[in-house]
Amino acid sequence: MAGDLEAASEAYRAALQRVQDGLVEVAAARADVPQVRERLAVAIVAAYQSGTRVGEIARVAGYGREQVRRILRAGGVEPGSAGAVDA
Repeated sequence: MAGDLEAASEAYRAALQRVQDGLVEVAAARADVPQVRERLAVAIVAAYQSGTRVGEIARVAGYGREQVRRILRAGGVEPGSAGAVDA
């Protein structure tokens, strides 16, 4: 019985440690999001200017077409004016 108690206690402590480790990892990932989001926005504008269509950019980026258009406008590019055909 003592062996079961010790094993269960150790498993519990290990689980708590994994939770703590996970929280640290989540915090680090959240800190990276603004820079990575900016990098993606720059890449979206560059892709559009080199001829990639809005629909293809949306598919690759995981955004909807309207979000891609908003990112393009924020980057100083009006979708449909230069770059790929907006379809």
